[in-house]
Amino acid sequence: MTTETGKRTPGADEFTLPVEGMSCASCVGRVERVAGDVPGVAGASADFVTGRLRGTAAAGSVDWSGLAENLRGAGFPPIESERVFRVEGMSCASCTGRVEKALKARPGVLEASVNLSSEEVTVRYLDGVMEAEGLKEAAAAAGYPLSESVHRAAGEHAADESAKLRRNLWVAAALTLPLFLLDMGPMVIPAFGSVLEEAVSRDALLLLFFVLATLVQFGPGLRFYRLGGPKLLRGSPDMNSLVVLGTTAAWGYSSVAVFLPGLLPEEAVHVYFEASAVIITLVLLGRYLEALAKGRTSEAIRRLMSLQPPEARVIRGDDEVTIPVGEVEIGDTLVVRPGEKPPVDGEVVSGSSWVDESMLTGEPLPVEKQAGDGIAAGTLNTSGSFRYRATRVGRDTVLARIIAMVERAQASKVPIQGLVDRVVRVFVPVVMAIAALTFLVWMWLGPVPALTFALVNAVAVLIIACPCAMGLATPTSLMVGMGKAAEHGILFRSGEAIQRLREIRCLAVDKTGTLTRGKPELTDIDVAGGFSRHDVLRLAAAAESGSEHPLAAAMVERARADGLTWPEAERFNAAAGFGIEARVEGRDVRVGSRRYLGEAGIEAGELGAVADRLANAGKTPVFVALDGRAAAVLAVEDALKDSAAGAVTALQRSGVTVVMITGDQPRTAEAVAERLGIDDVMAEVLPDGKAEAVRALRRRHGSVAFVGDGINDAPALAEADVGIAIGAGTDIAIESAGVVLMSEDLGKLPVALALSRATLRNIKQNLFWAFAYNTTLIPVAAGVLYPLWGWLLSPMLAAAAMGLSSLFVVTNALRLKRFSP
Repeated sequence: MTTETGKRTPGADEFTLPVEGMSCASCVGRVERVAGDVPGVAGASADFVTGRLRGTAAAGSVDWSGLAENLRGAGFPPIESERVFRVEGMSCASCTGRVEKALKARPGVLEASVNLSSEEVTVRYLDGVMEAEGLKEAAAAAGYPLSESVHRAAGEHAADESAKLRRNLWVAAALTLPLFLLDMGPMVIPAFGSVLEEAVSRDALLLLFFVLATLVQFGPGLRFYRLGGPKLLRGSPDMNSLVVLGTTAAWGYSSVAVFLPGLLPEEAVHVYFEASAVIITLVLLGRYLEALAKGRTSEAIRRLMSLQPPEARVIRGDDEVTIPVGEVEIGDTLVVRPGEKPPVDGEVVSGSSWVDESMLTGEPLPVEKQAGDGIAAGTLNTSGSFRYRATRVGRDTVLARIIAMVERAQASKVPIQGLVDRVVRVFVPVVMAIAALTFLVWMWLGPVPALTFALVNAVAVLIIACPCAMGLATPTSLMVGMGKAAEHGILFRSGEAIQRLREIRCLAVDKTGTLTRGKPELTDIDVAGGFSRHDVLRLAAAAESGSEHPLAAAMVERARADGLTWPEAERFNAAAGFGIEARVEGRDVRVGSRRYLGEAGIEAGELGAVADRLANAGKTPVFVALDGRAAAVLAVEDALKDSAAGAVTALQRSGVTVVMITGDQPRTAEAVAERLGIDDVMAEVLPDGKAEAVRALRRRHGSVAFVGDGINDAPALAEADVGIAIGAGTDIAIESAGVVLMSEDLGKLPVALALSRATLRNIKQNLFWAFAYNTTLIPVAAGVLYPLWGWLLSPMLAAAAMGLSSLFVVTNALRLKRFSP
């Protein structure tokens, strides 16, 4: 059964899915057919009034991602939700796989991605089919309770966890130190052993060892039983389970040796209380240091969150009142004084100032703000006071969207993580099998006392294995790398984007608005004989006033600056990428490229040579035809961005081929490319041809990135291996991109490339260390070197090595904080 709200009840096989885009009865039939074609879905019934799709899903056999994709492809996207939960009980990489598997097994779940570093899981699911409570039930059943993740609560949770580990570490160390000194001291200082034998009997000393070791085992060490014990009983052991097995074996064996020595061979009666206590203490030390280091990996997010002030000064009537930022509403008028930070996004209504936006865009110089200019939350007002009207609040502000984008990206995975996930799923069971085999081999082939050797070496194998290092190798580097990118005004939308950017061989750049300022100006007007410059510009402005193209805006702006007026055009018609035609004052006006005029049988005549001269100067020639005759050629120039040439040079030095894509004619395009040092140009590319241009470049060069800023760039951004959007561009372009530059400074492009390469290099270093550590030291702990040189690895040294391996990975990731472009 399903409830009235469409929420799925436990064990139900019916579902109710909210769907967008249904507007009539014919839509209903299409939705039902699309849903019915998905295996496992039966009885699909849609209702366009409520916008819901109902049906029956065979348990465990429906491809929910396929259903969502099919509906989306048909133009009826299902309503999806994305939630971030804090995961309790995770200790190593094998835990991440189990959490993801448990969540993905639930109906309606499209994606589940665990970040071990932040101890969070991001779940994307279909509304109506699954709900938050169902996700929590699934994770809890697997032994990993979920709780709602809140930005500040997450930081407090990390601090609380570090504080608990610190307390447990101090207690364990205080109990372990005397145990270690009393047990190992006589071996190092024989005189101390003699004094100890005279002062305390051996039985009393062993009893003291038992008491101290037991307090450590079931005091600070109880956390390992709570976390690893249930998973061991479920048959899904993790890192905590290995510690439980190893230390319990050492403590239990020693307890038998003290209280029931008759059960053991005489030569095997030894105690290892110091080993179990030292192992727990060293593992706690490693966890504590790891927690401190992991906390530093999310500093970038905390820094971004700290930018928004907690309170806002709002105008209420004739008074200024201070209210919590959460109470600010759209339309409120706010006051910002020098040295203060705007709490929400808005638009200046009075006053002026210079605002430092470097924390969001990476631009070092303050920007002047006057009436009508936009203001972003978290920026810094450096001089004057101003009032502004709130336009975006809460999660809709630029700052909040940046934080959400960075957090989603940090929670995502790079493709290389797939191999790691497959390994860690079987890692702990394999280690337990190796430990069991080690025990049996030493019992069979080991020297006397064989039981002692077998126990010590099996414990060493259990303790030294470290899936944590493998699990932390990727997410810690991603968190630090993406946080560093955010500091430079670069946002990676996913881990896949950061890996793919590193692999690009060719970078295609849209000219207008990307390499240029995007504000073209009309610089030349050359009129053919028999036509008036005044009339040509006035009629062209009238025809172009209905167009939103930047070149049209340049003509209208120039006509307005010259004091011209014009009537409204009739029969306006635009041919994308070519030009426009309209009827103005009874005259046929055609404005566009030479090819556009040629299609109407209009010859350029003497104006053709003029257009070639202008094109060779890097300007864009635009022809104007009146009543079927070429009347004039106008030259429009869009100035290059100051950062364009330097960015191109830096990218080329990095081994990337830079290609300029433009709708300009070849002469103009080549002139601009020559000024920038670009050798490869694709000219006269229509808006709908940019995606095909990207495909052609991929065939020629390999992996391709595309940089753009406009709506017509969205298909090319989506087609490219990596789409890079300029932050000042449209929302559609930004949504289609994998990387977003928060400013128009193209110098961020080589920085993004260098940072992606540094991050992937860091990830590979971490993975090499994690795999090399485990593949090398597990055999050593098992005793493979004993037949050659008599070397065995103490369980205590194994515990120290295990803690250091995780610490090495996190510390290596933190080196990215020193990245400098």
